[in-house]
Amino acid sequence: MKKIVIAGGCFWGVQAYFRDVKGVLYTEVGYANGNKENPTYQEVCNGVATHAEATLIEYDEAIIGLETIFDHMFRVINPHSLNRQGNDIGVQYRTGIYYESESDYLIAKSFLETRQKQLEKRITVELKPLSNYYKAEAYHQDYLVKNPNGYCHINLGLLKEDEKNEAK
Repeated sequence: MKKIVIAGGCFWGVQAYFRDVKGVLYTEVGYANGNKENPTYQEVCNGVATHAEATLIEYDEAIIGLETIFDHMFRVINPHSLNRQGNDIGVQYRTGIYYESESDYLIAKSFLETRQKQLEKRITVELKPLSNYYKAEAYHQDYLVKNPNGYCHINLGLLKEDEKNEAK
């Protein structure tokens, strides 16, 4: 099992999308790469904490590769939007890939470089080592499962049937 932390705007939708992707074993939402220990949602929202709303993804690399995870990420985000996804605006809604290993860095760097060559506008997705990660409050975990009518900037219908995790 491997893991990667990604940020794609509001973490509710990112988690809801990835929890159903074939090969993804576990997801949780949290706060990544910010300025303080154990931030609260309120601190992240009001700018006291500079973390990105992020999703931790644990996956079986025999079923899904990291490039495929990034393909899914780019399916649900606007890679050109700085500190904004959908109606959500602020530094906590930035997009990013936060890695823990050199091999993951190289895969992500290659993915971003390849995508940039295919696009006219500049990609604004951060690529940084994971410097810190704090699990978000319990009410944020699987938020859209608990609140199916909750706001989400991501079109959850973009996941094709053959890409879905049958165990969920």
